Amino acid sequence: MTYGKILKMEERITSSNIKDISTGGFLDRIAGSFDVSVEIDGDACVLESSDNLSLTRARAVVESLCTLASEGDIDTRLVDYMIYLAGNGEIEDFMKVRDDILYTTPSGRPVKAKTLGQKFYTDALKRNELVICSGPAGSGKTFLGVAMAVKAFRNREVSRIILTRPAVEAGERLGFLPGDIEEKVNPYMRPIYDALSVLLGQELFDRYYEKGLIEVSPLAFMRGRNLDDAFVLLDEAQNTTAEQMKMFLTRLGLNCKACVCGDFTQIDLPRGVRSGLYDCMKVLENVEGVSIVSLKNADIVRNPLVQRIVEAYDKAQEGKKE
Repeated sequence: MTYGKILKMEERITSSNIKDISTGGFLDRIAGSFDVSVEIDGDACVLESSDNLSLTRARAVVESLCTLASEGDIDTRLVDYMIYLAGNGEIEDFMKVRDDILYTTPSGRPVKAKTLGQKFYTDALKRNELVICSGPAGSGKTFLGVAMAVKAFRNREVSRIILTRPAVEAGERLGFLPGDIEEKVNPYMRPIYDALSVLLGQELFDRYYEKGLIEVSPLAFMRGRNLDDAFVLLDEAQNTTAEQMKMFLTRLGLNCKACVCGDFTQIDLPRGVRSGLYDCMKVLENVEGVSIVSLKNADIVRNPLVQRIVEAYDKAQEGKKE
């Protein structure tokens, strides 16, 4: 008998989609993340490791990617996300909900939650009158919020959509910009216009906009109004003051659903001014009918480079605090 010898365990996954995940360095990422060796043998992927937990997690990633490869293209972001889920034991949860379609665009594109965090966010929007969501750039806060607003409108749950955001960006003020109020506001509303164009098609969006069924306005225009029978979305909420946030939230009327979203890393308020987003998340934490959602870096669904950039800035910020 030989003592002290480390025994290697092996897992063999056979799939016609193995070739789809064997390119792009995807298997190398899996191997490096779980310290397993990976070999391709025809239409099979052979994993080997001395650690059973690592082997189990790597197998779960490979199997899930083979399933997802049959439904569409695999990219680095998705591979990294599946690795992240495996590390948290959440792959099975994700695979159960990945097919839930929220909305289908005129071009036939299905709009889905692409992460468990996004799924939690959209489920919260279905169940609650007010959802407050914070998260990094690229995590789908605005697009999914607008998608849920469009879905509610098209299903006749509400009679109009109201989309708003504070006109505070990188120190600029509306009064210094040329043109009338619509021309001043348009640059700030462009992300919302883009989302509506994708979700409705440009022609239908223009028609609803002209009829006043979709309204896109700066936050200042909300004062004194009563927002009944509407889905209201406040974007870039990190740039509201506590007073502005309270003003907005007290405008909500009967049969009104509201979504407030923002990113704490992109605050453009003057130094010393408390963000209304932070304030309302603390004040309304235990209020019935209100859901607080915090998306993470793992929920970023843009170019994978965006996630690496966000993480680099987070580390730099932590270094300054130390």
